[in-house]
Amino acid sequence: MSRSFDLLVIGSGPAGMTAAIEARRFGLSVLVVDDQAAPGGQIWRAVETRAETSVGELLGKEYKVGTSLTKSFRASGAIYEPSTQVWQIEPEWEIFMSRAQRAERVQATSVLLATGAQERPAPFPGWTLPGVLTVGAAQILLKTSRHIPDRPVWVAGSGPLPMLYMIQLLRGQGRIAGWLDTTPAGGWRRALPHAARARAGWKDIVKGLQWMRQLKRADFPIIRGVTHLRAEGKNRLERVEYRTADGRVQQVDAELLLIHEGVIPSIHMTQALGCEHIWRDEQVCLAPVVDDWGQTSQPGIFSAGDGAGVGGARAACVRGELAALGIAVRIGKISVDEAQHIAAPLRRRLAVELSTRPLLDALYPPREEIFAPSDETVICRCEELTAGQIREAAAIGTPDPNQIKSLTRAGMGPCQGRQCAYTVAHILAAAQKKQVKQIGFFAIRPPLKPLTLGELASLDIASEST
Repeated sequence: MSRSFDLLVIGSGPAGMTAAIEARRFGLSVLVVDDQAAPGGQIWRAVETRAETSVGELLGKEYKVGTSLTKSFRASGAIYEPSTQVWQIEPEWEIFMSRAQRAERVQATSVLLATGAQERPAPFPGWTLPGVLTVGAAQILLKTSRHIPDRPVWVAGSGPLPMLYMIQLLRGQGRIAGWLDTTPAGGWRRALPHAARARAGWKDIVKGLQWMRQLKRADFPIIRGVTHLRAEGKNRLERVEYRTADGRVQQVDAELLLIHEGVIPSIHMTQALGCEHIWRDEQVCLAPVVDDWGQTSQPGIFSAGDGAGVGGARAACVRGELAALGIAVRIGKISVDEAQHIAAPLRRRLAVELSTRPLLDALYPPREEIFAPSDETVICRCEELTAGQIREAAAIGTPDPNQIKSLTRAGMGPCQGRQCAYTVAHILAAAQKKQVKQIGFFAIRPPLKPLTLGELASLDIASEST
């Protein structure tokens, strides 16, 4: 007999944990699953074991604040199953998942997708070389094992995360060879129209300015207006080439390069479920359409946290609370009026937490060249396909992303397009002289995560149906 719950939460980051806590307060039966081994999500990864260690000191109070939420989550009464991969969700909300090499089917009245965000893929020549990582990957190593590179690090990219990581690296006595700041010029002019709204989040602005001052005082070069990145080396990274704002091509020796061009919502599951999505020009990505409670166009499927639109950890917590309220109303635990009364201060908090988002989006837009990589650049890492091969396929008629997928196998590898879908869409848009939002996205098919035949064979559907 399959298990049944009022609510199944996928993801135990800020939004997932907060939603589970609130849902339990309303008496809902809750199952939380996550493919990670412990709660916290990316921002509070390993917080239970690392917050009170030297790692916690390096990461700062923004990291340590996750400790209290994880404690409340553990005590909430929600069933928590880590190291669990959800690989299919079917109508009537049957969720298929695997844990410890065994698969299971679970029934849920409502499902909350709290899958967070992913780093924006930013392909450039040589980005697949050993020695080139994302800033997010480096931060995972820092959080989980206090890994501080033993050699100077080059950082290339823009936005708050590279600055935060460099601050943390300096606290840990790490060495930074230099920062290749790829932020497009004119940021403050773009941001000015959003300054008045951003005043509500003045503390975050002050914190960002403090980071910038600290980095300027540190003893490493900061090179602004960088474009045309190229990583070079025979079997691993040896050099980084780039173009400066005045058009000069420069080369530097490098053994480790960390890249970052912002984060975007993780929409793999909402796409697979056929949820309606909207193109967000300000973040140059898709996001699911949700109502005031976080419910998608599919009744009973909710989305909260950065997966519903990038807003940060505090905003994710508020969105988790709102989603729990909406789910409690849907199941009949509370009335709409009661939920609206509870939600009123939450919505005011959410407006404050999101007040700086338009300013940040304007300051740190992705540079155009990451959407138009050179022909030699590998864009589909799984199938080792180059931008040139995609352009050749795009020249055959007017294909959509799924036809490109059939022709080239782009998006058919283990990541199922997580790393190449947007690049393919931009290449098609350029070839067809359309806006990228008119192009569409890969059709996402199950399994959503890699699945072994052994796991599939362990699913005892026959006995459940008798």
